[in-house]
Amino acid sequence: MRSALLIVLGLVIGILGTAFTFSALHQRTPLPKAVMTVMAYHSSVLHHAVKTNQCDAAAIGAHLARLQSTSLDIPAAFKGVEQPFLDASDKLGGAIGSAVTAAPSSCAALATALQPVDDACDSCHKRFR
Repeated sequence: MRSALLIVLGLVIGILGTAFTFSALHQRTPLPKAVMTVMAYHSSVLHHAVKTNQCDAAAIGAHLARLQSTSLDIPAAFKGVEQPFLDASDKLGGAIGSAVTAAPSSCAALATALQPVDDACDSCHKRFR
């Protein structure tokens, strides 16, 4: 009787240990959320600059460059996603690249350059979120 109880106890402990191990191995990395948080920060700084009419060309360029470099991390951060998501990521990268190339130096130009970026973000978030 005692040995049967120890065998059952050993099996229960083994099953729990296995469940905890698989749970730990399958936890997602924080990278996808971090990429989106960094992009949201730079985008919000740019939108705030437009709203307050304080558009310094150097600061705009720096935030657009960071937005562009962070957008390049999206495919690596979201491994294993379907192709339409990667296509939407490429569309966002193109919109940000166009904004960087436009090099807006005024608030009106920045607002115009950010519109396609906002559209790309919104369409992706509506479809995949």
